[in-house]
Amino acid sequence: MSVQQEADTRVTVPSFADVEGARSIVARVARVTPMETSQFLADILGSPVHLKCENLQRTGAYKLRGAYNRLSKLTADERRSGVVAASAGNHAQGVALAARELGIPATIFMPVGVALPKLQATRNYGAETVLHGHNVEEALAAAKEYAASTGAVFIPPFDHADVIAGQGTVGLEIVEQVPDVDTIVVPVGGGGVISGIAIAARGLSERLGRPIRVVGVQAETAAAYPPSLAAGMPLAVRTAPTIADGIAVARPGELNFPIVRDLVDEIVTVADDDVARAILLLLERGKLVVEAAGAVGVAAIMTGAIRDTGRTVVLLSGGNIDPLMLERVITRGLVAASRYVGIRIMLPDRPGQLARVSQVISDAGANVVEVLHTRHGQNLQISEVALDLSIEARGPEHSEEVVRRLHEAGFRPEVRH
Repeated sequence: MSVQQEADTRVTVPSFADVEGARSIVARVARVTPMETSQFLADILGSPVHLKCENLQRTGAYKLRGAYNRLSKLTADERRSGVVAASAGNHAQGVALAARELGIPATIFMPVGVALPKLQATRNYGAETVLHGHNVEEALAAAKEYAASTGAVFIPPFDHADVIAGQGTVGLEIVEQVPDVDTIVVPVGGGGVISGIAIAARGLSERLGRPIRVVGVQAETAAAYPPSLAAGMPLAVRTAPTIADGIAVARPGELNFPIVRDLVDEIVTVADDDVARAILLLLERGKLVVEAAGAVGVAAIMTGAIRDTGRTVVLLSGGNIDPLMLERVITRGLVAASRYVGIRIMLPDRPGQLARVSQVISDAGANVVEVLHTRHGQNLQISEVALDLSIEARGPEHSEEVVRRLHEAGFRPEVRH
């Protein structure tokens, strides 16, 4: 059964014409975001790499597109009843701003532990926020109950034709900005944006008379699509914590799944450490602040999960990262890149040993940023002390050189991860 034949019982699968029709609607609120290039990623991939910067979109993510397109289709009675949604971040802000622009009352359910900047931003866009539950699933259940009891229209984050068509406008912009694009790399959670982009890419490829590949990327600890595609149906998976929480969705959308199955060429996964390194790369090389979910495509190129398939555009889907999380991710990225290294050295408990270690590290061109010197510990001999060092290095080769020099000086360094 093709994607055009298979449809959800409540709504039809959006067409390329639906995506094109959404363009003028979405343009009322959404910016045409910049397209940057990355020579560093091009050197890794072997082909030109472009970055579609939806992290610079209004509300900091592409979600505004689908939310506004969906809300714009509501009847007058539905608008008076208001809308309700559940989200820990980007969808909340997209619905809140879309509702404000259209004069529709909005209620957003958010988990109790939601990051303060995301909560404040949603409130600042004019939505009423309700903190409920300890995760998005619990907030989602409460939002649906609210819709049933009040008559408010529930706005799903990805599993609706109007939402998919709105997100697909990103794909139209990508091909306009990079007409000779061969591959589009897209972060994947429930499948909203990749569904829309895949529909746009298929329609444009037929119009242009050449193929455009679409590749999805999921966090490896929350990857529902690979097993679902293997089984031929949407499956729920047990997710584990990931820094890419924006795409940590346990089950593909019912409407999204057949679109992804039929129109997306490949789904790959990446690990959290690789995502952290990608965020760090985008900060340093591109001067771009990108949230973890938005950086998975870059991580896939850096790790080789995506092979060279010609001129490639990577969607940076969002930039709403909590500053406290950003600090942790930067540290994790530095550790993953061997630029922030922890070393433990057992030393004889006599004067001058710390100075000797410091001199060796200094001579190797590294910098000590933190020191813990202790006589206490279960594994310490009575005549020993433990020296825990945090060291700044220039990368894997430099950190290995520091460890080698410590060995040559007679110490027994243990690298701690």
